[in-house]
Amino acid sequence: MKIALTVNGLHVEAHYHDDEIEKVHKPLLQQLAKIHAAKPERRTIVFLSAPPGTGKSTLTTFWEYLSRQDADLPEIQTLPMDGFHYYNRWLEAHHLRACKGAPETFDVDKLAENLRLVRAGEATWPQYDRQRHDPVEHAVVVTAPIVIVEGNWLLRDDDRWRALAEFCDFSLFIRAPAETLRARLIGRKLAGGLSQAEAETFYERTDGPNVRRVLESSLPADLMLEMTPTGEYRMARP
Repeated sequence: MKIALTVNGLHVEAHYHDDEIEKVHKPLLQQLAKIHAAKPERRTIVFLSAPPGTGKSTLTTFWEYLSRQDADLPEIQTLPMDGFHYYNRWLEAHHLRACKGAPETFDVDKLAENLRLVRAGEATWPQYDRQRHDPVEHAVVVTAPIVIVEGNWLLRDDDRWRALAEFCDFSLFIRAPAETLRARLIGRKLAGGLSQAEAETFYERTDGPNVRRVLESSLPADLMLEMTPTGEYRMARP
C-alpha cells in the first residue's frame, strides 16, 4: 500500500506491504483495542520508544489511518514527544543546544504532568515547530481513547525516565541494526541538502550517539518490533 501521510506537518509518501499490514500492523492495533476494552472508562496510553531512523513518526501516523478505516477499532491518536524539548533559550543557558535531542534536553517533569492530564480526560499536547525549532504549547487537542506517545527516550533506564512508567498501559520498542539506522539517517540529511561530509559529521556528533544510547540503555518493552534493512516491520522473535 502506498499512502500519502502528513507527519509532523510534512507530507510523506509511505509504503507498507499488504502482508506486513495483515501480519503486523492490524494484529497490533487489535491488541491495543483489547487492552482498552479491559478499562474503557479511561484513556489508554501506549509508549512507543525507538532509536532515531526507525520511522516511528510515520508508522504511528499510519496506525492512526488504519484505526479510522476499521469500524471495529477505537480511534488512535499519536502524540510525539518532541514538544517536550526545553526551549532554545534554556538549552543555550545550560550549554546544551549543541546536543539537542539527547535525553538531557527534554523536560521530563512537564511530560509527566501532561501524561497525567491525558490519563485524566480533557487535555492538550505541545507540538515541536520545525520552522521555529521550539515547542508550541497546547497545539494538539487530545481526543482519542487510545494515544500512542512516541519518542526516543520513553523507556530510558534512568530515574527520571523510569518514573513515566506509571502512566503507561502498554509499551512498544522498535529495534534495528545500527548500520541500517546510520545509512537511513545520513540519507535523510543528504535529502535535506547537506553534503556527504556534513551528513556524516552530523551523524557522528548527534544522531549516532543517540542511536547508541537508545539501543544500549532502554528497558524491555511489552512488545518488540524489528525494522529490517529494507525498512519493513515484523514482530520480533523472543
